[in-house]
Amino acid sequence: VGVCKQEMHQKKNAVLVDGVILNGPIMDSKAGEKFVEEACKIIMEDIVQKADDVTEKVCEWQAPETLKQILDLEMRDTGECHQKILQLCRDVIKYSVKTNHPRFFNQLYAGIDYYSLVARFITEALNPSVYTYEVSPVFLLVEEAVIKKMIEFIGWEEGDGIFNPGGSVSNMYAMNLARYKFCPEIKEKGLSGLPRLVLFTSEECHYSMKKAASFLGIGTENAYFIKTDERGKMIPEELEKQVQRARKEGSAPFLVCATAGTTVLGAFDPLDKIADVCETYGLWLHVDASWGGSALISRKHRRLLHGIHRADSVAWNPHKMLLAGIQCCALLVKDNSGLLKKCYSAEAAYLFQQDKFYDVSYDTGDKSIQCSRRPDAFKFWLMWKALGTTGLEERVNRALALARYLVEEIKKREGFQLLLEPEYANVCFWYIPPSLRKMEEGPEFWQKLHQVSPIIKERMMKKGSMMLGYQPHQGKVNFFRQVVISPQVSREDMDFLLDEIELLAKDL
Repeated sequence: VGVCKQEMHQKKNAVLVDGVILNGPIMDSKAGEKFVEEACKIIMEDIVQKADDVTEKVCEWQAPETLKQILDLEMRDTGECHQKILQLCRDVIKYSVKTNHPRFFNQLYAGIDYYSLVARFITEALNPSVYTYEVSPVFLLVEEAVIKKMIEFIGWEEGDGIFNPGGSVSNMYAMNLARYKFCPEIKEKGLSGLPRLVLFTSEECHYSMKKAASFLGIGTENAYFIKTDERGKMIPEELEKQVQRARKEGSAPFLVCATAGTTVLGAFDPLDKIADVCETYGLWLHVDASWGGSALISRKHRRLLHGIHRADSVAWNPHKMLLAGIQCCALLVKDNSGLLKKCYSAEAAYLFQQDKFYDVSYDTGDKSIQCSRRPDAFKFWLMWKALGTTGLEERVNRALALARYLVEEIKKREGFQLLLEPEYANVCFWYIPPSLRKMEEGPEFWQKLHQVSPIIKERMMKKGSMMLGYQPHQGKVNFFRQVVISPQVSREDMDFLLDEIELLAKDL
């Protein structure tokens, strides 16, 4: 009765503009709350509670056209009922890849961290944007605290930084920042009149370096890719030769990008020696530690990044080895004179007013190329608060210990062959089926072996037993790249991986 009286009162006092009643909300809050409650129950039952269940499938494989029909992707004029939407939620979960499954080894991220997950629930519900203190007070302070702590682990006494949507964007930020430092007039005058700028990076670098050179107008031909040794590490002597070559050509070298944890082989460039070259020739040193940066947390393994304190900027993705949840990617800069803000600021008067009632130095959004920006640091912060540095360190140490266990098991098994001894969590190997084991290693052998990994990958995907990446690389035919990350992975999962490959390939 009360509801009916309220509706009658609203109609009686209705205010219409262009035929639209403006009294009261148009959203049914009670129905919405009920839907959220029921959807959260599905998330708990179908994702969170099954995260460590190895009897579940990693993937319920369906071909694209079949999946389109199952999901009913068409958007219509009228909305669907809540029960149908809840079923869609179940279907989306069912047919998505379970990256939190203990046997998902496909990418440089995996697993579930419960604290990070709760942090994401909170930020998704609050829907903040991190650019000014007035709209995002907590998350700006959190980002400041996290950046300060990450800077300590790099070994700088001071610095600056910002969280970005991916390591690729962090690398682009760094490239643009190095160029701005080299020629500040570019911000106003643009590319015209500049010398031919040249940057240097490893031939094993992430592909984002080539994309960044293209996007920023430097040009991919002006990215010199330096030779690597047999382990995939940049050769400092080759770097120096290429710097000298560029100078003789009349070009202007301005940046060297080293890699700490290459995507395929997991190689770490010799940062100290590369820093020597950069010092000699006055070049900005950026270290793409998107993958390998988390080794800094481990007292046992931080030696992999020896010399990183000499870098001018560092990209580091806690969403990889540390499980902070995609996306969680920081660009850290040694310069503490406001270089990021000088490079990127546009001083929008409607957002960054200088006469606010609080300290406007906390309005950090003007050092970002984004306006709207997610509070990604909060996921890392809440997880770090819960686990402590020792808990994060344990994750790194265990992942690398499991990788070492897998390497030793590969050596024991007939038909498995390592490409090289890994120094990080990337374990690269071939599986040679029985039919090829007595064949001489000539062109025909390698041609046949090249076809093995894709077939095994197809079979594991359709079975749903696990996911493991493969690729050709630097003249080598297709091989598997097993990456150990998730703390839910056990020794039994390493054994299963090798057993399953043998099982799936027994008829090849």
